[in-house]
Amino acid sequence: FKVGTKPWPRFGVNGAAVHLKGRGDFISMFVLEIPPAGSTSPQRHLYEEVVYVLGGRGSTTIEVADGRKHTFEWGPRSMFAIPLNTKYRHFNGSGSERALIVSTTSMPAVMNMFHNEKFIFDNDWQFNERIGDAKYFTGEGDFIPVRPGNHMWETNFVPDLAAIELKPWGDRGAGGSNIMFILADGTMHAHISEMPVGTYKKAHRHGADFHVMCVTGEGYSLLWYEGEADFHRVDWKHGTVFAPPDRMFHQHFNTSSIPARYFATAYGSLRYPFTESKRKSLFGGVSTSVKAGGDQIEYEDQSPRIHQLYEEATGKNGVSVKMSAFIR
Repeated sequence: FKVGTKPWPRFGVNGAAVHLKGRGDFISMFVLEIPPAGSTSPQRHLYEEVVYVLGGRGSTTIEVADGRKHTFEWGPRSMFAIPLNTKYRHFNGSGSERALIVSTTSMPAVMNMFHNEKFIFDNDWQFNERIGDAKYFTGEGDFIPVRPGNHMWETNFVPDLAAIELKPWGDRGAGGSNIMFILADGTMHAHISEMPVGTYKKAHRHGADFHVMCVTGEGYSLLWYEGEADFHRVDWKHGTVFAPPDRMFHQHFNTSSIPARYFATAYGSLRYPFTESKRKSLFGGVSTSVKAGGDQIEYEDQSPRIHQLYEEATGKNGVSVKMSAFIR
């Protein structure tokens, strides 16, 4: 379904809270619709926030402790993080079109922990270590090599998720690639993955709260619990978000004629996993076979129906399947 928006006094624009079944206990999503030539009200809060631009062009100004301001311009498929408890404001740069942004926040965790709005929204404590290098607000960052699947890009702002360089991650299957993000030295997790044309990922599962958003291409995902005979199918394209529920297997398929990228947010980053289950998932659990104690289903162990369904879906789009090197 489509998310409608209504006036949201706190932000000064129309918005909506999006609560998905698989959101978990710690995070939520907000959609904000900034009118032409409009802006949000100035904000500041003790929860973390990662923003993805669905449509429109504009800018965000962030003010740090000593009064210095960082302003950066964003457009469709931009992504950025708000350093914890800094003052900020979003501006729509168009005089004729709306800007639509979606943010993943740790507000539920913080609100449930302190249950005091004044403490959360009217607190002047400065987290100077969260600001990072000035270049992090310009689209630059630092690459931190770890190992395939765990390589990191540290920054506060990515101008275009469709263009950022990714690194190969063969363990997840079929020539895929990814990069993990460290954003404003935060606990919020974010990563982006890509599937080449005519391919799909291996199925895996993990805890709740991963919010998956399509960046480029089109496709679908199958979801099922262990022991279920039938699959639940989610078709996706730019503007779609879904969150696999806790420990529910899911598998992503690219059916388009271009590489498909998806962006995912969650709570518990590679640097600060926060929970033991997230640590296990991020450090190998999601790319290790269930037969070896992990949470991934290898191609040779998947149901034959999965590949059959994919051949049918790509056939309708005139896309050739390129899985022969991986499916035997």
